[in-house]
Order: sequence, then C-alpha cells, then structure tokens
Amino acid sequence: MLVLSVIKGVDKGRRYELPDHEPQLIGRSSEALETTDQTISRRHAELTPDSGKWYIRDLQSSNGTFVNGVRVSTQRRLLSPGDQVRTGATLFVFGEEASDPKHDSIRMVRRSQIDISVESTVASNDDSMIMAVPEPGQAAEFQLRVIYELTALIGSITDKQELLDRVMDVVFEYFKADRGFILLQDKPESDPEPVLVRHRTPVEQKTKDTGPITVSRTIVRYVMKKGVGVLSSNAMSDKRFATGDSIQAYGIRSTMCVPIKFRDKLYGVIHLDSKVANYTYTEDQLLLLTAIGVQTGVALSNAQLYDNRLKDERLAAVGQTVASLSHSIKNILQGMRGGADVVELGLRKKNMDLTKGGWDIVARNVERIYELVMNMLAYSKQRKPELELVNLDQLLNEATALVQKQYDVKNVALLTDYGADMPPVPIDPGGVHQALLNLLNNALDAVQPETGVVSLRCEYDAGDDRVKITVSDNGEGMTQGTLSRLFEPFHSTKGLRGTGLGLVVTKKIVEEHGGTVSVESVRKQGTTFTLLLPVRFDQVPQSAETIGPGSAQPRI
Repeated sequence: MLVLSVIKGVDKGRRYELPDHEPQLIGRSSEALETTDQTISRRHAELTPDSGKWYIRDLQSSNGTFVNGVRVSTQRRLLSPGDQVRTGATLFVFGEEASDPKHDSIRMVRRSQIDISVESTVASNDDSMIMAVPEPGQAAEFQLRVIYELTALIGSITDKQELLDRVMDVVFEYFKADRGFILLQDKPESDPEPVLVRHRTPVEQKTKDTGPITVSRTIVRYVMKKGVGVLSSNAMSDKRFATGDSIQAYGIRSTMCVPIKFRDKLYGVIHLDSKVANYTYTEDQLLLLTAIGVQTGVALSNAQLYDNRLKDERLAAVGQTVASLSHSIKNILQGMRGGADVVELGLRKKNMDLTKGGWDIVARNVERIYELVMNMLAYSKQRKPELELVNLDQLLNEATALVQKQYDVKNVALLTDYGADMPPVPIDPGGVHQALLNLLNNALDAVQPETGVVSLRCEYDAGDDRVKITVSDNGEGMTQGTLSRLFEPFHSTKGLRGTGLGLVVTKKIVEEHGGTVSVESVRKQGTTFTLLLPVRFDQVPQSAETIGPGSAQPRI
C-alpha cells in the first residue's frame, strides 16, 4: 500500500493511505486527504493512479504545488517513492507502506535451533504482588520503589499502548537489560504477537547485520502454559545457528520471561535479556519481574474495564439519542400527516383556502425536520470552522429573512441593529448562520403573540478583535433550574415542539470558533443570549474571497 505522510506542517505525523484505483484530492474540502492547513486551497491538487503508478497535478491552487522543489502545472507528473510534495505550508513524502517493525524484530525458534538452560522458575499469582522477604537495606528500598511506580500506573493510564510503554520504561530503568519486548495474545487460542520492542541502544543505531531478536518458542509457551516466571540462559551451538543470527552476534545471554497475568486471565509475557558478559539475572530479580508482570496484568484489566464502561456509556447515550430523536420525528410526522389530510380535504372540496391552510402546516413541519437534521449533523460531527471573509450585516439579513414569515404569522416584532461600517470578518458562514437561526427561533417561541419583541444586535469591537452578537426577547424569562440545564443535550422546555439540540449546537459552533456564549435571564422581563466571536485575520486562507448575499448556507 502506498502512503502519503506529513513530515512538516500543522498535520505533522498524519498518514494517508492511497487506494490502488481511486484518485485522491488534496485540499481543505477533501474527505480522503483532509487537511487543517489553512494555506491549502479547498481543491489544491489531485493524485491519480494509472497502471500501478501515481501522478500528481495542480488544480490551479493559490499557493501552487511543488514536487522536490519544482512547481507542478495542471499537467500531471509522475511520482516516485521518496518524492517530497509541498502544498501550502504542508510537506508530504510519497512512499510505500513499511512493514510493522515490531513483528519483524522478533523471531521465535524451536528447541532444535537454540538450547535453553532453565535455572529457576517462580509462580505468577496474586501473591506475587507481595514480594518475598527481601534482604534488608537497599534491596527492600529498590523493590518497593519499583512496585510503587507500577501501582501508580494502574489508575492513571487507560490507553493500552501507552501503559505498556510506561511499564517498559520502569523495567529498563531498574533492570540492566540489553533488550526487552512484550507479547500479547488477543484470544487464549491465538499465538502471542509483539506489541512493544525495546533496546537499550536505539534500534536506528544498531548495525544492519544485527537481525531480529531470536527467542525460544519453548520458553514462551512454557511460561504462558504454566503461568510461571522463568530465569534461563541460552547455550549456543554454531551448527544450529545461521551466520549473522543475533544470538551469535551477542553470545550467551541471561534471560527472564514472566507472564502478564491477573487472576485467571493471561494477557501475554514480558521478556528481558542481557549479555552474560555484561550482567546475569538472579532469582530475586525474577521474583521482582514476576510481580511486575502481575501488576501489568492488573493495569491491563483496569484499562479493559474502563473501555467496557465507555462502550456501555456510548450505547446508553446512543439509546437516549435514538429515543429523543424518534420522539421528535414522530411529532413532526404527525404534524405533516395532519397537514396532508387537510390538503386532501381541501382538494376534494375544491376549497383553496382550506388547501392553503393544510399546506402551511406541511411546510412548517418540513422546516422543523430540516432544522432537526441540520442540528443532528452539527451535534454529532467534530469539525473545524471553514473561515471565510464574510459581510456580517448581509449574513444577519439572510437569517432574519428566513424567519420573518414565522414572526409575521405570530405578529411578533423583529428589530435589528447592526454597527455602522462593520468590516468583513473571518468566520464560518454556514455555522454562524445556523447558530443565529437557532437563537431567533428560540426567541420567537419564548415571546407572546401580539406583544412579543425580539432584538438582534451586532457590533465589531476593533479593540478586542471580536464580534458581539446579541439576541434579546421580552418573554417570561427562565428559572434557575432551566438555566442550569440550558445546554444539556435533548433537554427542552418546549414540550412536543422542541428537540433539545438547538442551543447545544449553537454553543458547539461558537466554541469551535474559539468564542463563548453567555445568557442573562430575568423572570417576567426576558432573556438575552450573547455570542462573542474572536476575529483572527491571520487564519484566513489567502485564496478566500468576501462572502456576499445568498452564499451563507448551512454546511456540515
């Protein structure tokens, strides 16, 4: 599999796999090779496969596309493994998928290939967590310090790979190991696989003829089957080792292999070894490493319980979401069915006034389900705002125009007050548009017909580089109980008319911009929502153009 890896830029470290027969788009609007680099155009460059080879061409981007420092035109150019591709401030490297170094760095061999002399074994069980009576002084302090550090890891780390890395850090700090690795098995019947390999000398500094670590399959299986820690040394025979094997390069080694186990659950093994010429392990160290294996098993069990709890919480959240949305959708569909019945009755009686009244019911419910779907998408999807220079007064006029008919039907006044000479500001027009609609619709629901007044104000604060938008109403105001649950998903005070997502989505959109939402509400006087959006002109893409009327449509 060919890959495109980011070696410089805001997305440094990301990797994109390139399917064999699917062209790929580099750009901020691409889902396949999506980037957060704001200096890259929405459609910047295209990668195209052809007969096993990959070609790249520029899509008339603002900042150009470069391969190995040479600008690429709209005509496609052949890519070779190792080529560096620059788009905007991001530098990619094009190459082949490397094999997993952890799997290639360990070779399991049989008894006919390596002789093992077992010098000591120790049982691995819950009692292993309590050390045998150590010798006084430094030995006791040493063992207690190791166990203390491992105990601290159990409740503090829930990611399995990070946990194993930290365990190996502790092991290498207190044992004079040349090499070490951890094998884990997914199921009791499956073979253990290497998940972590560590050398005291970094792998990149080792000579090429070092080869993989040669390990006795017999010892590993014995440790896993019997559940005991093993101290051993290998006896090498030139006749049974190929030239260049790592054992031959290192000579006879002192080895410890202990199970990672907690109660009846066996996770895998920890394996350490050192040149006998440098260091020889003792039975006391085997006891200590066996205790480390048990502690690691406890930590893995804790991490697994945490994952299971997260899954249960996610399932519960999904169930709550489905139940809440199903209830809202059912109410909307019932409204549409009622409106359709009125339309049918009006057509049958050839009464256009009756038909128009039914159609208005259908139209209102279509708008409700549209708003529900857009809020569901905004609530469920993590996204970064697509900043564009926008004329705010025009954006606000578009939002008020969409809700004006509903205000007129309810005979509620909608007042607007925009600051004079507001400059175009960098915001995500689709997100802010949706946030405004949610606030204007909520304000309309909060006021009484005939006497209701809703005010929409906007001003640009050049001193603090921010935009302030307020939506005020003269409704009944909110109680402290309502205010405390205002931004809680699926909590609504509108009964059948509310989904409990509007304000949650508004808050999410504003916070994605780096802004804040505040609320002031006084009983019998009304409520005011204030949106503060920071203005960052340095984050606007160079290719951005000022957005005018009719362009701010919700995009999720």
